[in-house]
Amino acid sequence: MNVNLQRMSEIINLPELSPELRLELEKLIKATDKELEIALFKLDRTEKVKRTTAILLEETIEELELKRKAVEDSNLALQKSLEELKATQQQLIQSEKMASLGELTAGIAHEIQNPLNFVNNFSEVSMELFDEITEERNKKQEARDDGLEAEILADIRQNLEKINHHGKRADAIVKGMLEHSRSSAGEKQPTDINALADEFLRLAYHGLRAKDKSFNAILKTDFEESIGKVEVVSQDIGRVILNLLTNAFYTVNQKKQRNPEGYEPTVSIGTKKTGNQVEITISDNGNGIPPSAIDKIFQPFFTTKPTGEGTGLGLSLAYDIVKAHGGELYVASVAGTGSTFTIKLPVQ
Repeated sequence: MNVNLQRMSEIINLPELSPELRLELEKLIKATDKELEIALFKLDRTEKVKRTTAILLEETIEELELKRKAVEDSNLALQKSLEELKATQQQLIQSEKMASLGELTAGIAHEIQNPLNFVNNFSEVSMELFDEITEERNKKQEARDDGLEAEILADIRQNLEKINHHGKRADAIVKGMLEHSRSSAGEKQPTDINALADEFLRLAYHGLRAKDKSFNAILKTDFEESIGKVEVVSQDIGRVILNLLTNAFYTVNQKKQRNPEGYEPTVSIGTKKTGNQVEITISDNGNGIPPSAIDKIFQPFFTTKPTGEGTGLGLSLAYDIVKAHGGELYVASVAGTGSTFTIKLPVQ
């Protein structure tokens, strides 16, 4: 019992209090004592709850700190994985680029051989003309034919101009090969799309013919001359065109090998301007794309070619390049009849 209540209990027992008052006070004291016991119990329980809560709160803070650290570690791991994926993507892009360059090697050799043949031929002719004019000039003055000398000199000059022209042609081919092989700086430059398309059409065709001398195809071009130059990353768009053309020649060659009656392999490329866009279309009359594959052909690592003949990256990278230019790449195909790929690029 509380000390104060104990004192009140002693006062109740004094003889001066009436029995009724004493009884009433005793009841009050007992009730008050009971209430104090309950209050002390509740206070004790509250203290225990506070201590328990503090312990739980501390544990929760520690747990949250551990989770925060785990999230930070996960973020770092994800960031590292992202950087590794980006690096791998760049390596894959470069590998695909070099693979396509390998496909072009034979075609490039053929294209370089032509101007080199001209250079050699005109050089030999010029040497013969030089011998003629030397012989003429060794004659006595009265026996020399000034008209013949002037004619020979004019022929030599004309030959030198042709040598210069074809030398520049070979130089342009080599430069184009180097641009195709090096990593893209991502800088857009005014580009003659028609010339780019025509260049890669011939390179892709001669590249396949170098591997299969029996292969022949009809090449069709339909270039809109009024297009002018378009702001693009030329080596990237060139790679897209090359990939689509290489696929086109591959499929018509596959179809040709089945010897269908009256079949003539045909690959077409054309350009046109529609509004604020330039369209590049590449068509073939090959095997076409199966309906089950049409929605997957732009997915990475998906290929309809036999194992070992395709990486499944060409069309995926082509799609990404066109998208990065703010353009579109889509396909229309009929199985057994052929396919048409369309590149749409915005005109600034």
